[in-house]
Amino acid sequence: MTMRNGGEILVAALLAHDVDRAFGVPGESALPLYDALLGAAKRIQFVTCRHEASAAHMAEADGKMRGGPGVCLVSRGPGAMHAAIGLHTAQQNSSGLVLLVGQVPRAERGLEAFQEMNYEAVFGGMTKWTAEINDTAAIPEMVAKAFHIAASGRPGPVVLSIPEDVLDELSDAADMAPIPLDHPAPGAGDLAKLQELLQKAERPILIIGGPGWTPAAAEDIKAFAVANELPIVSAFRSQGIVDDRFAHFVGDLGFAMNAKLAARIKASDLLIVVGDRLCDGTTQGYSLLVPPKPAQPLIHIYPDATELGRVFEAALPIHAGVVEAAAALKTVKVNAPAAWREAHLAMRGEYDAYRTPGPRRGKVDMARVVSFLGERLPENAIVTNGAGNYCIWVHRYYRYRGFGTQAATKGGAMGYGFPAAIAAKLRHPERTVVCFAGDGCFTMAMAELATVAQQNLPLIVIVVNNGIYGAIRFHQEIHFPSRVSGTDLVNPNFAELARSYGLFGEVVEDDADFPGIFARALAANRPALIELRVDPDYISPDKTIADLRAQK
Repeated sequence: MTMRNGGEILVAALLAHDVDRAFGVPGESALPLYDALLGAAKRIQFVTCRHEASAAHMAEADGKMRGGPGVCLVSRGPGAMHAAIGLHTAQQNSSGLVLLVGQVPRAERGLEAFQEMNYEAVFGGMTKWTAEINDTAAIPEMVAKAFHIAASGRPGPVVLSIPEDVLDELSDAADMAPIPLDHPAPGAGDLAKLQELLQKAERPILIIGGPGWTPAAAEDIKAFAVANELPIVSAFRSQGIVDDRFAHFVGDLGFAMNAKLAARIKASDLLIVVGDRLCDGTTQGYSLLVPPKPAQPLIHIYPDATELGRVFEAALPIHAGVVEAAAALKTVKVNAPAAWREAHLAMRGEYDAYRTPGPRRGKVDMARVVSFLGERLPENAIVTNGAGNYCIWVHRYYRYRGFGTQAATKGGAMGYGFPAAIAAKLRHPERTVVCFAGDGCFTMAMAELATVAQQNLPLIVIVVNNGIYGAIRFHQEIHFPSRVSGTDLVNPNFAELARSYGLFGEVVEDDADFPGIFARALAANRPALIELRVDPDYISPDKTIADLRAQK
């Protein structure tokens, strides 16, 4: 066997798992790895980022779009800790992520050497597996195990730390093929029981979400809904599985959702949930479904058996992947009464009314901006966002018309949308990519303006600048009206900042100007930033700060 150093063996292991892109900030503790990446530059692109949190978010988003775990490379100590938010995001999003961290030499372990950390202790509670590779010959096996764990069952983050002398050391270790994944499918008994429960129901609702969907699975779940006159609801930040224009699609769940849809969920006598773990975002703080045994009978289909029954007791738990479940459900047909069709048509009408903008609110009305983009952008455009009240407008008024057109975080991490947009444009350079980011959200990742300039990525960032941490102010005004504390922001001129990097940058102070400015941003064919100057009083689509204060 050919002798290779640990860095070369590690890169070969990544190639064996079809990794074609990794994100990170280089560090001296992994120099042999970066040298090996240079040797494999035609097969693996290493994207140099300006902050490890953004690098980890890029990797998480890229993994979802690639259909396998994303890869992030960081240095030891501070680099690993900066990347920790990406691990939390991957955990809450149920996304496969492999974080590779440099480590001090083995002889210095336990001495509190420069930037030394015990990663198993620090990251153990937020990852599916954290381990240290202490033998160069073990790299292929450990990497294969890491990718298998990250992708299996409920996907999630994995951390491997590698001492720098392990990466330096030579070994004749052979490459190892990926470990095959299990693909559980519903059994005949499961389908028979599901059909029985569905036939007895009077107000059934189908909820879809979570990881692992494919275009074929989306078509299969639509066929199931059509055959049985079922309404389809997206779980929290799981829009873009089915087309919003699909007649059976009736809305999405979340903290700021359609009150009429919430009432329908509460009144349902059968919820069929496919692929979503039913987090507090989907269940509106566990109020739509109350654990441990919800009032609504629940059919819960999920790819990880350990999640079934962990929070909610289901009338019928089914251990199955979403692809296999959707294919099986397509074969299920009951005698749907006319009332079911009437119900999903009524729900569709409520959804259409909910996402139709009302009277103009302020000089820059977010509802009008988002609705314009919903009509203007190509059907396969990818729209990303991070966290903040500005997201309410995006999820409510944007039309997600194609599969895989949303990249958002279930964990509420600010600074996610911009890195996710970078990953999306790298993965799909032929598609239009638009990022929505609040001013607070964007400033947590705006160092990556250098990354989009360096990579020359013609994506568009829309910064919603209202000069406040909007989500926090919203709750502050509810609980402590007129007592503003810590939520005012002083911002730069974001458009000028973008131009300083050589990007397109313009400011919108009247939404009537937005279509023209957006057209110029597209025509620029280079990275672009559009700053929306928004009145902070318009704190949500339906409430102003003045409204909240008046309620007290």
